[in-house]
Amino acid sequence: MSSFKNAIPRRAHKERAQPQARKKFGLLEKHKDYVVRATAFHKKEQTLQKLKEKAAFRNPDEFYFKMVNSKTVNGVHRLESQANKYTQEELMLMKTQDIGYILQKIQSEKKKIEKLTAVLHSLDNQPSNRRVYYAEDREEAEELASKASERSNLAAFENLPSSIRRKTATSYRELEARKSRVRDLEKVYMDMAMQKELQKSGRKRKLREEELVNPTTKPVYKWRQERKR
Repeated sequence: MSSFKNAIPRRAHKERAQPQARKKFGLLEKHKDYVVRATAFHKKEQTLQKLKEKAAFRNPDEFYFKMVNSKTVNGVHRLESQANKYTQEELMLMKTQDIGYILQKIQSEKKKIEKLTAVLHSLDNQPSNRRVYYAEDREEAEELASKASERSNLAAFENLPSSIRRKTATSYRELEARKSRVRDLEKVYMDMAMQKELQKSGRKRKLREEELVNPTTKPVYKWRQERKR
């Protein structure tokens, strides 16, 4: 009987849509949508009820240790300032740990630079026509050397397949980026080392501009010589 019952065509019942006069309210809410909305509403209602009960039965003489470091301002709890939370020895230890981390990153970057340089070393030593350049000072000599190496690299690139040229160019960009990162990390390391030295005990003073042999934009300090026992 069930097979005959299923063989008879039935009318497809469609869900009722939103009336034309109520199109501005969006889609018509179905029963499953109402169940989800009602469940969320009752859950919030129960949470508020529990909080109200906790507030009503709260012990006014209750104490917890966070009360020592906080105060109430206009009914709102505010923590006290944590500016002097650490001692001088703890700050020095944290400075040392930070400097050690920066130094570790510098060494790691230098090792990666050495590996990249070793991979690209074959391109730097391609045979080329020897030319002699004369420079006035060291800076001009370095500039001429860099230009000559760039020209030799370009000549070497022309003899390589396109895929290898793309990979080599990417490696050179990565090499320059890592060198720039090492320079930035070394600056940070020097600044942090200076701040650590300034936190140590001992008389020191900042040198004036007329006292500097080589004027720089960064401050220069001089420590008083102390006899070591």
